[in-house]
Amino acid sequence: MSYKDHSDKDLVQLCLRGDDRAAREIVVRFERPVFSLIHRMVRDRELAEDLAQETFVRTLNNLKRYDASYKFSSWLFKIGYNLTIDHLRKKELNLVSIQGAPDAVTPDQQAATTITLMTSDERPDELLEARELGSEIEVAIGALRPEYQTAILLRHVEGYSYDEIAEVMDVPLGTVKTYIHRARNELKSALVHLTEP
Repeated sequence: MSYKDHSDKDLVQLCLRGDDRAAREIVVRFERPVFSLIHRMVRDRELAEDLAQETFVRTLNNLKRYDASYKFSSWLFKIGYNLTIDHLRKKELNLVSIQGAPDAVTPDQQAATTITLMTSDERPDELLEARELGSEIEVAIGALRPEYQTAILLRHVEGYSYDEIAEVMDVPLGTVKTYIHRARNELKSALVHLTEP
């Protein structure tokens, strides 16, 4: 059986037995979504790469603490989220636009952090319109507080449930609902011009 065919929890068990290939598979499996989440929070490619690397180091070094009754990806995202929030608090960074400079990231990293609102069967003019709309939405998300931003991204980009988001962010379920409700209201206000005739 290929390592790609193993479940996340199986890979954890193999890692705990000292299997380096299982550890590499965990990194390969999650490097893009972890980088994406962190990059959206810090909007700095090198910093996001450093924080993502540190996330994997901490994760792999602390696998014995992982509780298999939870989704592994939620636990991993929680480590990355906490690490990034700690960094932002320490450095008191001002978050910049989610769009960033076009040459600040490689094409693969740009794809990993871009909201896509298109399907392959759309006409070229529809594709362009969808890309422009996606850019406006990303800019609006980038202007949100880090907590709102993370909750919205986990919900609408990563597809996490409210309970899973509460687990990742280490806040009560009601707080997640509040974050998402307020974030949606702020986004609606920021994007109201898109719905006006």
